[in-house]
Amino acid sequence: MSSNKGPGFFSAIGSKARDVLTKDYNADHKLTISSSSNTGVDLSSTLLKSRGLSSGNVAALFKYKDKTDVHVKVDTESSVLTTFTISDILPSAKAIASIRVPDYNSGKLEVQYLHDHVAFTTAFGFNRSPTIDFSATIGTPGIAFGAETSFSTAIGKLTKYNAGVCLKMPTSNASVILADKGDSMKVMYLHQLEKLNGGAVVGEISRRFSTNENTLTVGCSYVVDTQTVVKAKLNNHGNLGAVLQHELTDKSFLTISGAFETKALENSPKFGFSLLLKP
Repeated sequence: MSSNKGPGFFSAIGSKARDVLTKDYNADHKLTISSSSNTGVDLSSTLLKSRGLSSGNVAALFKYKDKTDVHVKVDTESSVLTTFTISDILPSAKAIASIRVPDYNSGKLEVQYLHDHVAFTTAFGFNRSPTIDFSATIGTPGIAFGAETSFSTAIGKLTKYNAGVCLKMPTSNASVILADKGDSMKVMYLHQLEKLNGGAVVGEISRRFSTNENTLTVGCSYVVDTQTVVKAKLNNHGNLGAVLQHELTDKSFLTISGAFETKALENSPKFGFSLLLKP
């Protein structure tokens, strides 16, 4: 299923702007080593240090005839997550099933459907009182309207409902998302600039109605060269963040991020890095 087909899924509304403002901004230390084979097996090993705690996992991805993927991940907490992805179970439809051992109640099935003017996803757990998630969008690749909701069968109520609209143009896109059961709203705008070598500038206004709190965030991404990208963001609360990503070799990346509170000078900056090595 091509991501350029139809209106896209609800999760794609505002995703490009979110990537500039949120992706890779963290204080974690992460090292990932991955490799691929001609037999369709991808292996990876990850070490992570987050908030003073260390963890790790080993993962394997098995591909069968370009339509079936089996992803198995074993972590340091002695749990095994297995995910089955089957493409084209029906025209334009994909099924994703997952289960984590030894938590057998974690089983989940998701179905995705992406067509020219409509897209939807539905997911539910394999326990006695599952939560049912559903999202849908209608429109075209240029304009899309969508909504998502979660229904808890345990309490018989909707636990989440969000709505959004996205307008895409050749060099810009704008989106509005109403979330938190109508208590918050985000308005995002992204514009690509030739002066940034294909980078972009982003503005986001977020408002929480219950507290009358407003947050204005501006950010940009700059393509230094074909191997290096720099991103930065700043909001009206004085939170400053920056990311540097450099492609060391083909598909091997070094990502360095930093965060600083300009209105609280006594707080020390926070730095994180992510290293992805693919021999």
